[in-house]
Amino acid sequence: MLFYILLLLGIFFLWWHWRARDELKVTNLAGKYMFITGCDTGFGNLAAKTFDQKGFRVFAGCLTEKGAKELAAVTSKKLQTVLLDVKDSDRVKEVAAWIKNEVQSEGLWGLVNNAGIMGLLAPTDWLDIKHFREPIEVNLIGLINVTINMLPLIKKAKGRIVNVSSIGGRIAFSSGGYSPSKFGVEAFNDSLRRDMKAFGVKVSCIEPGLFKTALSNSTRIMEEKEIIWDQLPPSIKKQYGDEYFKNGELLEIVCYKKDISSVVRCMEHALTSRHPCTCYVVGRDAKVFWNPLSKMPAAVQDFFLLRNRAELAASQAE
Repeated sequence: MLFYILLLLGIFFLWWHWRARDELKVTNLAGKYMFITGCDTGFGNLAAKTFDQKGFRVFAGCLTEKGAKELAAVTSKKLQTVLLDVKDSDRVKEVAAWIKNEVQSEGLWGLVNNAGIMGLLAPTDWLDIKHFREPIEVNLIGLINVTINMLPLIKKAKGRIVNVSSIGGRIAFSSGGYSPSKFGVEAFNDSLRRDMKAFGVKVSCIEPGLFKTALSNSTRIMEEKEIIWDQLPPSIKKQYGDEYFKNGELLEIVCYKKDISSVVRCMEHALTSRHPCTCYVVGRDAKVFWNPLSKMPAAVQDFFLLRNRAELAASQAE
């Protein structure tokens, strides 16, 4: 009996120690510089507003002038917006030089690589190489390019890097270029974390589940899929059938969560905690379903993912 009491006390002590350690914050962060990409909408937009309110000096990278103006209108004058398409290597260098001039010797405390696109979600034999290239160029190559150009400033401040991946970087829940790009982000994040440890730079990865943002707009996804469907050869259309086109992959539509604040809270922990997590899995669907499923055998993954697809016309004809 005494053994079990001591065991429970030991578990409680470890839990308490972990909680206390988890809540320790870095001091004197007010006024520190931070650069966030993809701030037009979604996670990046809310993150820019949140960190501006908390006293950081935020550089918010926006793809469009409209997004930049709307963000500037609801934030303080400390926040500075900058137009940035992460696919444009020359523009990335220009923005890096501008930020270097702004931060001077202080360096850049935080980099949040958030810019990303979904790309077309459709069966592989519906797609062309361009449909894979675009999300990889934005989500992976763009992220790497921004990081490389910001690293000297991050190292100077012994700061933090937060890479926004996805639960789609653990398990490919749909076809297209999105998951390949996010699997690449996971690999880059791991190697970067090890490379930067000697310089006092902490690197974290955030893996959101299925949240409702402009990135995951189901109406836009279906419109893009319809354009591809209309261009397919009759033989491919016959194999899949109209029913598959209308109801092909439903999981990503039914699992969306509207409240994105939990993702930003993870960003905040990664940027302000003395002991940031290596990886943040965010969202109930990610924690309860996607993450456990990603660790299961391929046969189990296939069973759950394939049973949520409509049956092909060719299969029904057999």
